[in-house]
Amino acid sequence: MCGGYQLLGRGYEVTDRTIPGIGIADFDTVRSSGERLVGPVAIRTDLQGPTDGLLVGFENHAGRTLLDRNETALGKVVSGHGNNGKDSLEGYCDGNLIGTYLHGPLLPKNWWFADWLIAAALGLSTAELKPLEDKLERSAHLEAAKAAGV
Repeated sequence: MCGGYQLLGRGYEVTDRTIPGIGIADFDTVRSSGERLVGPVAIRTDLQGPTDGLLVGFENHAGRTLLDRNETALGKVVSGHGNNGKDSLEGYCDGNLIGTYLHGPLLPKNWWFADWLIAAALGLSTAELKPLEDKLERSAHLEAAKAAGV
């Protein structure tokens, strides 16, 4: 998973130059000279989990990422801005490669997503992981969802 995922694409255009990306995904990011996209965010993913795929977090970025048509977003914005504040898409997903603007911190507020990442890295299903007490993490998820208005 890559938090500053812009460089997975072709490049990140800043004021006077383009920082080359590693080019494993078909998208471009430009730095906006306008308002930063800041605040609580919630997205709906296709990933299975106890929150029906709802990921919550916080975003704070000036980048505007535009995925090519053949690329898949991590999810659809329920509340917040997402990749660019216009197309209702957030992040990037290709199999186990995931990038997102969600911070806040992402994994403690989305315990089921942390489990999904661990299981994917180990080649297991989440059902095969030993259950842990997650009362605090569930509470953090609910509070972050409230902050995002969900």
